[in-house]
Amino acid sequence: MAVEVPTPTGPARPDLKILETRIYRGPNVWSYQQAIHLVVDLGSLEEYPTVSLPGFTDQLVELVPGLDRHTCSRGRRGGFIERLHEGTWLGHVAEHVALQLQTLAGHDSRRGKTRAVKGEPGRYNVVYSYTDETVGVAAGKLAVRLINHLVDAEDGFDFEAELNAFLRQAERVAFGPSTSAILEEAASRDIPYIRLNSASLVQLGQGVHAQRIRATMTSKTGALAVDIASDKDLTTKLLGSAGLPVPKQEAVRTVRGALEAARRIGFPVVVKPLDGNHGRGVCLDLTSDEEVEKAFDIARAQSRRGTIIVESFVTGRDYRCLIVGGKMQAIAERVPAHVVGDGTHTVGELVEITNADPRRGVGHEKVLTKIKVDANALAVLAGQGHTLESVPADGEMVKLALTGNMSTGGISIDRTYDAHPDNVEIAEEAARIVGLDVAGIDFICPDITYPVRETGGAICEVNAAPGFRMHTHPTVGEPQFIAKPVVDLLFPPGTQSRVPIVAVTGTNGKTTTSRMIAHIFKGLGRKVGMTSTDGVVIDERLVIKADASGPRSARMVLQNPRVDFAVMEVARGGILREGLGYDRNDIAVVTNIAPDHLGMKGIDTLRQLADVKAVIVEAVPRDGFAVLNADDPHVRNMRRRCSGGIVWFSMAEPGSEVREFVDDYCRRGGRAVVLDPSERGEMIVIKHGRRSMQLAWTHLLPATFGGAARFNIANALAAAGAAFAGGAPLHDIRQGLRTFATTYYLSPGRLNLVQVGNADVFVDYCHNAAGMKELGVFVDRYAEQKQGQSDLGRTSRIGMIGAAGDRRDDDIRELGEVAAHHFDVVVVREDARLRGRRPGESAQLVAEGARKAMADGARCRQVEIVLDELEATRHVLARTNPGDVVVMCVDNHARVVAELEERTNSAQAGARLGTPGAGTSDPDLDPSTLTETAEAEGDEAEGEALATVPSEAQPAALDDTAV
Repeated sequence: MAVEVPTPTGPARPDLKILETRIYRGPNVWSYQQAIHLVVDLGSLEEYPTVSLPGFTDQLVELVPGLDRHTCSRGRRGGFIERLHEGTWLGHVAEHVALQLQTLAGHDSRRGKTRAVKGEPGRYNVVYSYTDETVGVAAGKLAVRLINHLVDAEDGFDFEAELNAFLRQAERVAFGPSTSAILEEAASRDIPYIRLNSASLVQLGQGVHAQRIRATMTSKTGALAVDIASDKDLTTKLLGSAGLPVPKQEAVRTVRGALEAARRIGFPVVVKPLDGNHGRGVCLDLTSDEEVEKAFDIARAQSRRGTIIVESFVTGRDYRCLIVGGKMQAIAERVPAHVVGDGTHTVGELVEITNADPRRGVGHEKVLTKIKVDANALAVLAGQGHTLESVPADGEMVKLALTGNMSTGGISIDRTYDAHPDNVEIAEEAARIVGLDVAGIDFICPDITYPVRETGGAICEVNAAPGFRMHTHPTVGEPQFIAKPVVDLLFPPGTQSRVPIVAVTGTNGKTTTSRMIAHIFKGLGRKVGMTSTDGVVIDERLVIKADASGPRSARMVLQNPRVDFAVMEVARGGILREGLGYDRNDIAVVTNIAPDHLGMKGIDTLRQLADVKAVIVEAVPRDGFAVLNADDPHVRNMRRRCSGGIVWFSMAEPGSEVREFVDDYCRRGGRAVVLDPSERGEMIVIKHGRRSMQLAWTHLLPATFGGAARFNIANALAAAGAAFAGGAPLHDIRQGLRTFATTYYLSPGRLNLVQVGNADVFVDYCHNAAGMKELGVFVDRYAEQKQGQSDLGRTSRIGMIGAAGDRRDDDIRELGEVAAHHFDVVVVREDARLRGRRPGESAQLVAEGARKAMADGARCRQVEIVLDELEATRHVLARTNPGDVVVMCVDNHARVVAELEERTNSAQAGARLGTPGAGTSDPDLDPSTLTETAEAEGDEAEGEALATVPSEAQPAALDDTAV
């Protein structure tokens, strides 16, 4: 159906611009896979769909071949061309062009979608898949330039030159053919990989199961074996001493030494660098002193250490035997770069015709390499009596190189099933003697089908990190799938490559829940790697202090070789910025969805916030679980997005609507963690089908403070559900919850109790209204408990609170209103980072909310503002009396706890000396200074952004574009 063409108000101008670029490196709000996200502004082109731009479609299809294969939303070949002729907007065109440019670069990128930015006419979210992020971003930029050029020609813009530059850039950053073959095999086995540098160093697997490769060298390749293989003289001696056929050989460092060695060995000889590779500097079939002298200079130019090898020239064909794990896997006959005469064309013309083969490219860009005509090639031609202007006879083979390396333009013929068993045994023995797990054995012999000991021949080289291209893409013969035995070597069948990943998200409680889960599995003997808003923890060691709830920290954990279990706290900021830092999580835990961070990055409603948090639920595989809060309707709705099983947790009372929903689910074989009240208290019960398993009394869990901290009961339910889904035994779950306390060392900044002068001071991170409601309920219940246990008079409640400056005004005021209902005195402070606010502005908004609640009859009787957090802490302590309950909602918990401990220690020292304790804070005691710091990457690191998430719940697959 054609679009309705708007009436333009002026001439079309090249106004298409990229306003923002995001790179999603894992599942995200738009896609299950990694994707590039461009926010583009069409400007005046919003009035110009493609049907209103004469000649645009024809020029585009001519310049970017392959667009006719795009199915688009039509689901059939040519669907996108139909859309172009009917009329579609240029943001959608940019998506398809970016995909096709990546395809031209050899990257398999097929999925994309384009959606309007809600409430901003002319702006679009353009999302498309990528293989390499550098190439993907460059493709988007070039697509935008091309579209603008077709709208109004840009002076000096040469698309062909720009495309060639783009293709060269793609070739530079691409994996080589050997690495690509291994990664494709790994991906087919669901083995994840992480690129560790801009070259070919790659990690396969995760955590304790990780292995590394660099091209075809692996974690199991011995450095000593590589050194031996690099020393051709030593290699020959070792092989010769084992009785294997090798040429006569001597190592020299001078021309005179080379001449003398050649005479002793006997002409013809070969001269080559001791430490060369890819056939560089190798000169063959030298029959005179003059040729040896010239060859010495050529070989020395390619030698790093200056040592040159002179060896006897073994005649025959050049064969490469690939040995993996001590077994022969493939054999290729290598034919040097050459052309075949036709009696008409010159050698130079034949080279051009040969290089025009679409299978040939520059370097390792394609399966064959273009023949390069250089001084060496001219010398080889001269040796055959030819020049570039010669016209060879029909059928005459004219060599342009003496070695059969693919990198110099040679071709390969598969001979895997032709080799004689004796020759296979010799090649395998050579690899074992050198000690290489992956080795390339170079045989020179008349025919590989006959034993070399009878026909003559020798092993001329043993190569570490042999190339796979000649075997995976032979010019003649069947390709050999040699990546399989390499991956088998690293990950034998039945071994694991992944560590279990538990992802935890939600508005409140995710940090404590993550710590509870990590604590339970630590008790099982697991080496747990955890990310949270406080930093990266590896096996209970804080290795980086930062807001580490984003994807970069997740990848850091998965790269650590000690980690065999991962717990990831996932913040909305990291999801919106980069997606998840991994491809899937085995267990997803969602604690709750409450108003926080609304009005930021296009997230204006709870439904949109739930769509972002649901990414971890969508990343659960079929054999995984989502642990969801049945009491929260937004979380409950996420069950439809989970491919795996569901474990519900609920604090609802038996007989309630939510509890009936959970019980009905369990009767059908499902799992849940619930509370069963009794006269003795509340029991945490794990239900699986019709079985009910009692876990622990809530009031006996240290983190609940006798059951007063209801939010920590909910966190314990979520943690128990995750541990049960992860296969933890019931006894270990119970023991983990019973030994987890909210001390500063187990759970810093989360309801830490410090006794200061007989007053109970709690330090917490609460910073939003929803969290303050839960914290207020705890204060009410705890104060009642304390009042009943104390002979002191009325217990006063003092709260120190503060709001992040990037929240909405109403949200900040609501924080003050809620606090006023639970505290007698409210002291308002501010964060060190004001996040765009003026000093004192956010504090005034909090105070306004508190005073409004006071006017409506709230509990609070006094509101004070002390902006600096440390000064506010000292102010609160100064007005605290014995028996009071104090809650400090802090930003920098390390400094505040250090101040509290200093006050406590001073008071104790004063008591011992019989003098009043009047301690002051020493900044040198700040625990935060003892830990490595890093740039924050979670919600605290967010800035303003233009991109938005889908306004409605969208399927996460990039389903609009199919190539």
